[in-house]
Amino acid sequence: MTIYALSSGPGISGVAIIRISGSDASKAITLLTGKPLPSPRIASLRKINNVNTSELIDEGIIIWFPGPESYTGEDMAEIHVHGGKAIVLALQNELSKIENFRLAEPGEFTKIAFQNGKINLLKAESIADLIAAETEIQRLQAVKIMKGKSAEKFDDLRDKLLKILSFVEAKIDFPEEDLPDENIQQIKKDSTEVLKKINKILDDQKVGEIIREGFKIAIVGPTNAGKSSLLNNLSNREVAIVSEIAGTTRDVIETHLNIDGYPVIISDTAGIRNSKDEIEKKGIKLSLDRAENADLKLVVVDAKSIDLKGFLNDLLTDNSILVVNKSDLIQGELNTEVTKLEHVLISLKENLNLDKLISKIKDRLKTKFIINEDILITRERHRQHLVQCSDNLRNFLEKNDKKDFDKAAEDLRLATRHLGMIVGKVDVEEVLGSIFNDFCIGK
Repeated sequence: MTIYALSSGPGISGVAIIRISGSDASKAITLLTGKPLPSPRIASLRKINNVNTSELIDEGIIIWFPGPESYTGEDMAEIHVHGGKAIVLALQNELSKIENFRLAEPGEFTKIAFQNGKINLLKAESIADLIAAETEIQRLQAVKIMKGKSAEKFDDLRDKLLKILSFVEAKIDFPEEDLPDENIQQIKKDSTEVLKKINKILDDQKVGEIIREGFKIAIVGPTNAGKSSLLNNLSNREVAIVSEIAGTTRDVIETHLNIDGYPVIISDTAGIRNSKDEIEKKGIKLSLDRAENADLKLVVVDAKSIDLKGFLNDLLTDNSILVVNKSDLIQGELNTEVTKLEHVLISLKENLNLDKLISKIKDRLKTKFIINEDILITRERHRQHLVQCSDNLRNFLEKNDKKDFDKAAEDLRLATRHLGMIVGKVDVEEVLGSIFNDFCIGK
């Protein structure tokens, strides 16, 4: 089948790009233009007509990319037309009339590029991340992965394991031959070195995933402390309903922000208190769950009635900032129980000290987002394969020490397989769907 899709995104635009890939891509161009194919990779102005009636659809640019020198590795073409909805629909309708043509699935062009060996899985994922990037730090991370250094690192580790595996399998195939002691020691040394490198990669504080998905901040605290007002203030818009009625927020309200180039997801949660209302109780449970999984908690309390016992004390951990709101309603100093904790005294009503709170949040972000060349994991998929690889390598070392070479070899094969699945060096059909379904149609 030959596939086609709008690659420039939906909506009205100055220019729209229809991408076509497959063995019959050339047929589509000749049918739509009534002329021979243009020269490869040279923009050619052509009239684009209906297939059957030759009625003009639009005048646009045709670019022809013969395979395998194309993005997908197949014959491919791009049709650049004016970006009106009617033009795009008319052109797609004409393409659908051609035999063996169909609309592409999400990410299918990139999936074909992977299957044809044009890119590896890491680069495919980085393309999706680059398209989805909303902040500069996300863009930089996606570009870094696209350059291929991560793939080179994983390939290098996998090659070392394959070399070790060849020694172990030689011992299995020729049991009467004794491996020299220096070979056995080298196997142990090399596999231990690979294990240490994998564990170092895993010990990254999940920075890569946080950059890709966003730094999670949960606003938590008792009812009527000003949590929803704080969310609205940080967002510069009315995200959450603000009311003096306790328990107004019953669900988690989430908004995405760009703070100094850092991707942030801020969640306003239900006020935590003892409640008999079943819906509010579910909201409170969601609040506690969101707080537990947050990278930073803003624990908001009312300056007039601070009680840091019970659940509040549990929320005040190393990854939290105590926010004392309604400072305009108090006189004198705060009690020592509060002042000994890291806190910010603010007034949302009077707009006091909010700059200090934002400064503290930025400091936490900068500390968390320290980037170095060792950050190689950007998705949970990568982490799970590396964890499995690490576990298999530990098992291998244990069995190898006991000279149980048959079982040790299987653990080494599994370790090698998990490394290969990160970059796509083995049969990875089971993970392709979940990866490429995240793409937009036309990519």
